[in-house]
Amino acid sequence: MIFLNKYKNKSLNISIKKYCNISILQSCNHRGGYLMIELIIAISLLMIGFLGFLSLIGNSIGVIRTIDDQTVGNYLAMEGIEIVKNMIDANVAKNHPWNAGGFPTSSGDHCYQLDYATPNLQSASQINCPVSNSDYSGEQPLNLDSGTGYSYASSANAKSSGYYRIIDIIPVSSDQMKVVSTVRWTGHVSGKVSLEDHFFNWRQ
Repeated sequence: MIFLNKYKNKSLNISIKKYCNISILQSCNHRGGYLMIELIIAISLLMIGFLGFLSLIGNSIGVIRTIDDQTVGNYLAMEGIEIVKNMIDANVAKNHPWNAGGFPTSSGDHCYQLDYATPNLQSASQINCPVSNSDYSGEQPLNLDSGTGYSYASSANAKSSGYYRIIDIIPVSSDQMKVVSTVRWTGHVSGKVSLEDHFFNWRQ
């Protein structure tokens, strides 16, 4: 009788262990399936975030290039105005007429390509003023030298900058002139900037 009870208890323990093992195995299988789904979702979210980050970097680089082009374009346009001002100041310092040295006196547009090496308008080549945004016939790009900056001079270190500058001098009267400095560029994104200033014969 005691042996029979031991046998029954042993059989019951075996059944319980088998049932527990099966339950644990099923629970592990379910948990493993959930972990796999969670892993796939996590990887997908990481990939979406990474691709978004790469897109943001690409857009940021494009914006930086555009800002850099606009900054250089504005600088070159201001430089064009400054070149004309220097010529007028040189005339005043030499006690010459304020518009001496080849400044146009007839009405209308008179376009030039000038840099700091141009002493006066008599030594500058007049070009055709563009009649549209696509008409820049006869225009020469500014060269960039790491030592001397932007100019039309050619040297071993100079290379085309991709920036084009036209300075339009428009006589308003015998004592006033309007100067429009326009710079356009090609590259990552094409663009154009124009600055205008007026100069007067203040010694009259």
